[in-house]
Order: sequence, then structure tokens, then C-alpha cells
Amino acid sequence: MTDFVTEQQIARRTSAAVDAAVGTGRDLGVTVTDARVLHDLFSVVVHLAPSPVVARIPTVLPHNADLDSLARRQRAELDVTRWLADQGTPVIPPSPLVPREPVRRDGLSMTFWQFVEEDRGKEPDYAANSEIVADLHAAMRAYPGRLSFLSAAEPQVIAESLTLFEKRPDLLGPADLDRARREWQVLEPLVRSRTAFEKAFPGVDLQPVHGDSPPANIFSGVDGDLYADFELVTLGPVEWDLAALGPDLESAYNRGAQRHGMRPLREDVLGFVNAVGMLRALTALALAPQLPVLLEYLNPAVDQWRTMPFAGGLAD
Repeated sequence: MTDFVTEQQIARRTSAAVDAAVGTGRDLGVTVTDARVLHDLFSVVVHLAPSPVVARIPTVLPHNADLDSLARRQRAELDVTRWLADQGTPVIPPSPLVPREPVRRDGLSMTFWQFVEEDRGKEPDYAANSEIVADLHAAMRAYPGRLSFLSAAEPQVIAESLTLFEKRPDLLGPADLDRARREWQVLEPLVRSRTAFEKAFPGVDLQPVHGDSPPANIFSGVDGDLYADFELVTLGPVEWDLAALGPDLESAYNRGAQRHGMRPLREDVLGFVNAVGMLRALTALALAPQLPVLLEYLNPAVDQWRTMPFAGGLAD
């Protein structure tokens, strides 16, 4: 297949996102003279310097994504992080200098965040990060807003990506696609239905969770660590935030949970979230034509998935 974007096309995509962020920021009264790209993968993240405002513009999205559904997800993230910041939880908050709403421009939907200087010399400590995820869960339990059950699993994206792979064996081969489909038949009912999940895992409480591996999304600021990137915030079991991290980091989380009087992680739920998480990784291959570097990141995950128990051991 030859429909992968080129480096030049990626550069044009990034430039268009920067232009949209700068234009929107100026329209909202933000002084921008030296915009600087901080990050560019699934989203382009732009510091609207010299103002302490960062724009995040999602640019690599499933083919069926629309601006309305993206804005709903962005609005949930803004609401949750604003509430957490108001409670004193260390998060990167929405920028107070612009309206705390998603803003559309040039076919893009963007959000604005407070600029925080990064401590670039600090190496991530994933064990420590996993332990303080329990602090985040304890804080999030009281969040009063409504969140959808396991929306972070993106079941529609998984289903549609599996269909797409029929015509893209270069992304996922027939044997792997067959196994993925059979696994999804087992897992999908538990992802789409809170009732089915609670029947399968009685006694597992559900609560607001980060949704996207928070131990890997803790930002090292010069004044301390901050929880970040709540783009997939959802209602689910706490295990969702520890998917695929392994026994050592699970044990670190359990130490934090014990400190808060919260239950430890359950092995059966971990099996479920690990299986769903691996399917999400597989179906992210559908985005590789937009972001070719994903092949480098995800092909090792495919190799790992082939060695894992079928559907997390949930199949009869």
C-alpha cells in the first residue's frame, strides 16, 4: 500500500494546526509573537508564547471522527480538570485567559491550557507514578459530573477498525484479524454495557478514571509533578488506568490504594482491561497511514498480544 502520509504532508498538517491555534488565540485576546510546538504526535501542542497559554489540537483521528464527538470529549476533559484543580489536585488546568470550551477553526477543534515549565532533566519514575495514581483516583471519586461508561475503550473505533483491516492486510494480517475478531466478540458486550460488566465482575465499583495510562501521563513540572492529558476520561474500574503495566507497577498502585483505604486491583478485571487495551493498540494500527511512526511503536505490541491468553482468559 502507498497511502501513508509523507514527512512533507505531516509538516503541512503541523503548520496548519499551529496557524489555527495562533489565529484563534489572537482572536481570543492572547498575545502571540513566538508560537512554539511542544509536542506533535496524535495532537499538535503549541505554546502561544509569550503568553502562558498552550493550545492542544488533535490532528490524527479515526476516519469516522467528527468535530461534534471530539468536542464532547474535549468538554469532559476541561470540566474534569477544572474541577480537580479547584479541589487542589495537582493537574495541568485549563487556561484561565480564554473561555474554557473547545474552539473550532479551519476544520480543527482545540482546547487551551495553562503553560507549565517542564523539568526536562527529570527521568520518569513509573513506580512512583503508579503509586500516586491512587491519589488521583481518590480525588476523582467525588467528581459530580456525568461520564460515559468505558468510553475510553472506544468500542465503535475498535469495531470499525477491524472491518477496515479486511482491506488492509499490510496493517494486520488475516490470522491476527481472525483472532482479534473472536476476542472482540467476547469483550465487546462487557465494554458496551455497564450492566453486563457488573454481572461479569460483581463487587467491582465504578468511578471516574483518567482513561489513558496516567502513570505515563504525569508531567514533570519545575515546581512538581502534575496529572495531565485527561482526553479519554471515563467511568470505569480503577484497573483501566493500570492496563498493561505489569506486576511491579500494579503493586506500586496497591500501596497507594491501601494508603487511601481503597481496594487493591483485582486480577480478573486486570485480565479484562489488558485484553481490551491490547485490542485498542491493534486497532490503532488503522491510524498508521496518518502517522507512520505508529508501526514502529505498535508492531512489538502485536507480537506481545500473540503470546497473551485469549480475551484475557474470559472465554469459556
